[in-house]
Amino acid sequence: MRDGIRYNPYVSMRSPESYRASSVLAAGNGYCVGKAALYAAACRVHGIPARVGFADVRNHLTTEKLRQSMGSDLFTWHGFTDVFVDGAWRKATPTFNDTLCAKLGVKPLDFDGHADALLHPFDGEGRAYMQYVNDHGSYHDVPAKFLMREMAREYANMQGEDLAGRDMEREAAEQ
Repeated sequence: MRDGIRYNPYVSMRSPESYRASSVLAAGNGYCVGKAALYAAACRVHGIPARVGFADVRNHLTTEKLRQSMGSDLFTWHGFTDVFVDGAWRKATPTFNDTLCAKLGVKPLDFDGHADALLHPFDGEGRAYMQYVNDHGSYHDVPAKFLMREMAREYANMQGEDLAGRDMEREAAEQ
């Protein structure tokens, strides 16, 4: 899930397909919420209880182009997956694929099923990376209609932009 489905923050957040696990699988890419939904679905297929969690995170190592498009380094309603393993809920973040992590200078997260695997607070050189700001809790299903409204409100700058062809991994390599 983490590496086989590329992270793409430039999907249309106005489309319910961006939040649907089957659509993310078919596309081979998605942003955090779609990837979290797909991971939850894959866990459930194998009899592992899973749900989608949400938090606001400050991303200190995003690309400059993405930050300008968003108008912020605060990623609201960032998606992760809660997985029920050995009698406890564990948080796993399948968001950033390994090749993107390499370009950003961050070690990819590994989920061992025993400890939470949330985004690292520091990159490989000790610089601030991700900071969890606000936890919105976990849900059995993705509240797609709600998120479509929230993304339109939070990232109004991106609504009018032509995002086709944008690639965060390419942007990371160029900066």
